[in-house]
Amino acid sequence: MQRYFVSPEQFKENTVDISGEDARHISKVMRGKSGDQFIVSDGVSREALVEIASIESGTVTAAIVRPLEMTHEPAVKVTIAQSLPKGDKMETVIQKCTEIGAVSFVPFISERTIVQYDAKKESKRLERWNKIAKEAAEQSHRNTVPRVAQPLGWKQLLATFRNYDAVYFCYEKEEGLQLRDALKPFIGVMPADRSPRVLLLVGPEGGFSEEECRQAEEAGAASVGLGKRILRCETAGMVALACILYESGEMGGV
Repeated sequence: MQRYFVSPEQFKENTVDISGEDARHISKVMRGKSGDQFIVSDGVSREALVEIASIESGTVTAAIVRPLEMTHEPAVKVTIAQSLPKGDKMETVIQKCTEIGAVSFVPFISERTIVQYDAKKESKRLERWNKIAKEAAEQSHRNTVPRVAQPLGWKQLLATFRNYDAVYFCYEKEEGLQLRDALKPFIGVMPADRSPRVLLLVGPEGGFSEEECRQAEEAGAASVGLGKRILRCETAGMVALACILYESGEMGGV
């Protein structure tokens, strides 16, 4: 069933008012008519099965049929910090990791980042990235839309480590720690009263430098490997995210 995200103020007591691009999609693309049903969520605390009551002047008014429980979000809140990759690879990361279960994304600039950062261009790209996250969240029936943050510098990113319960730095070392082994002690002490927050760092096409690894570890990150094969930068985050969710029980692990 089709799903749409709306702002909390669009939810009324018994109806939901949908406007803008979503209203156009319902009326023009989906050829919606009175009686058609779909799901709406405010991405915060309310979700409901609704039924089209009217379509007038670019606004779709839908009557709430029944409220729905918001049970599609993972217990572990994983943020993907991705060094800006070339081309449209960031779009792939956002789309696929949203489907898997990431709660937010932090693009950043590292030593070997090839992309030249341009604030004006990034503003437009950021708008597109957040749109991709919304569409992927709707397609995968998420209860919330992951947020894509403004790109950070390396030192800015290091300063955010304190906001997380665990930070994993994807970096291959000879005889280094593998992600599964790093997760075992964390999974065993996850707080029961709240969702633990995890930050996962993924480097650019050329990987991280040794100095960045040292700085990340000093800031509290655990350097982890993802197996014996070399993964592309747009693949590494997906693999690591799936491993974290599996080991935490999201996909039948633990």
